[in-house]
Amino acid sequence: MEPQRCFWAESDPLMRAYHDEEWGVPERDPRALWEKLMLDGFQAGLAWITVLRKRDAFRAAFEGFHPERVAGFGEADVERLLGDAGIIRSRAKIEATIGNARAYLEIEAAGEGFAEFCWSFSDGTVLLGDGHELPARTELSERISKELKRRGFKFVGPTIVYAWMQAVGIVNDHTADCFRRAELIAAG
Repeated sequence: MEPQRCFWAESDPLMRAYHDEEWGVPERDPRALWEKLMLDGFQAGLAWITVLRKRDAFRAAFEGFHPERVAGFGEADVERLLGDAGIIRSRAKIEATIGNARAYLEIEAAGEGFAEFCWSFSDGTVLLGDGHELPARTELSERISKELKRRGFKFVGPTIVYAWMQAVGIVNDHTADCFRRAELIAAG
């Protein structure tokens, strides 16, 4: 018998795998945190499955989402990316990703560290959703969004930020009946 999952992960094998292996697992690697934030930005106005299906192409197009490399992209790279059918070809989102790489590097250069910055909003601990409500945004995602924007990030509105918080495990928002909720709580 299949385990009970969050309702949104039931319809597609790729979504099930993402749910079972990645979503909500606390991410502490700064590069991976940034990659996931950028991918959530590309999702704006689209379904997550669209981004998930294109994730490998995104990684290739953005050189593994290494901020140091992406920060050096120029107009020729923007044009190259706009011609890449494997990714979502939005000039605004592509340019935002390049600018966001530069903002990431500024945080790192200031000695704060991007992972420390991200986790500072929850004092380094995983927040537990109530298991029933899946809000699109919260007061905390609004606060993080404002701070990211203040630091120069784009495509980081409170809804995008909350989806990212769920994805990287800052909040465990698996539903009460989902097998992953209890597993992630037990893992600490």
